[in-house]
Amino acid sequence: MIDKYWIIAFFIAWNLVVMIVYGIDKLKAKKGAWRIPEKTLIGLALLMGATGALLGMKFFRHKTKHKLFTIGVPVCFVINVLVIVGIIYLGSKA
Repeated sequence: MIDKYWIIAFFIAWNLVVMIVYGIDKLKAKKGAWRIPEKTLIGLALLMGATGALLGMKFFRHKTKHKLFTIGVPVCFVINVLVIVGIIYLGSKA
């Protein structure tokens, strides 16, 4: 059985990575460089990185005017929360 503290540490680290990716994309946008595809950014949020995506959007002021992100990332957040609740619920049944 995986210790819950490892899961929490992984979740925090993953969301930090996602936040940094949003920051990198913002930096690339300012420089006019190659950008990270929007599908990738949303995908990272969907794959348990919505907290980092929301923090990246707020901290870097990035993608805050795009409906795909202002609606999509909060939806991903709700999905992430439901997955976590499901894991906790199923884990308590074992």
